[in-house]
Amino acid sequence: MRDLVAALGLALAIEGLLFASFPDAMKRALLEAAESPRESMRTVGLVSALVGVGIIWAVRRLWA
Repeated sequence: MRDLVAALGLALAIEGLLFASFPDAMKRALLEAAESPRESMRTVGLVSALVGVGIIWAVRRLWA
């Protein structure tokens, strides 16, 4: 559970830094995402989730 909370904190920190450093680019990215087709968003989300789980698995399995 501690790792989950730490990962959430890291994700929020990175996202916050991106919004603070590049507000215009982030705004454009959000507008583009809002206009993207639903299926494209689902595909990108699923692929991102699978890559994330793969990275977590590799780190836990290979670097433990």
